[in-house]
Amino acid sequence: MSSSLPRPLTDLPLRRLTRDDLVPCADLSEDRGWPRDEERWTLLLAAGTGYGIDDPDSKGLMASCVLVSYGPELAAVGMLLVAGRHARRGVGRYLMERVIEAAGGTPLSLYATSAGRPLYEGLGFVPVGRTVRLKGHFRPTAESGSTASGGAKPSGSADVFVRPASAGDLRAMVQLDSDVFGLDRTHLLTRFPTFAAHLRVAEANGELIGYAALSPSGDNHAVGPLVARDTATAKLLVSSLAEATDRPLRVDIDARHEELLAWVGACGLRPHSETTEMVLGGRQHGDRARYFGPLSLATG
Repeated sequence: MSSSLPRPLTDLPLRRLTRDDLVPCADLSEDRGWPRDEERWTLLLAAGTGYGIDDPDSKGLMASCVLVSYGPELAAVGMLLVAGRHARRGVGRYLMERVIEAAGGTPLSLYATSAGRPLYEGLGFVPVGRTVRLKGHFRPTAESGSTASGGAKPSGSADVFVRPASAGDLRAMVQLDSDVFGLDRTHLLTRFPTFAAHLRVAEANGELIGYAALSPSGDNHAVGPLVARDTATAKLLVSSLAEATDRPLRVDIDARHEELLAWVGACGLRPHSETTEMVLGGRQHGDRARYFGPLSLATG
């Protein structure tokens, strides 16, 4: 379908998105072949700042982007989407330039697909890491076993106990997340009880040493974030979440964690895509030895 586009691009009005834009945002995701993920949009529009450009040819959105702030040290850029009928016209670059301007000098981070990376490099972003997405039905191996009712556990994890999270765990989760991520994400974690389908914590000797969430994403359930003391604990958390669903799993894993990647592959998940973590005006934060997977590619 042909469409008109005002020239110059500076004539395109940028506005803040609100929860009233939930359906247009989900429609835009679907237009680009992404899951509608209305739950994730709800989280992002509540915890972050959404920016949108209305489509002059319809009642929908031409483009969207969300900025999730973690204070003056970092803000995460996500959900940069341009409607298919307006693609390759410079709208994405124009929107990113406006978002960078709105950030007011705050360092930015994002996860770039291979198609989007040239745009971000042209805006000054530099690569700092790589994330691998795997998808499929989780099939426990002899090593992964079951975490339920005292079943088998991955080697090296005999002192670790995984259980559903409770309201009383939130303070310890926030503290652990701040230590590992390197910045305060309280405004995200406090919304997990309504966002996540399942939330697990790992304990050793009464100390919380890891947590992970499972959230709906189209026909899949997505694992993330995945924070753990070590790889054995990360395996326990993934196994526990996998037991909680019959849907295919989707998990994004920092490529540095080669052992976890190999294990997830042995459990039936297959590589689907890769993204490059990039930053503008700052550095990569956090303890990447314990940060196995992001909440989402829109938040870090």
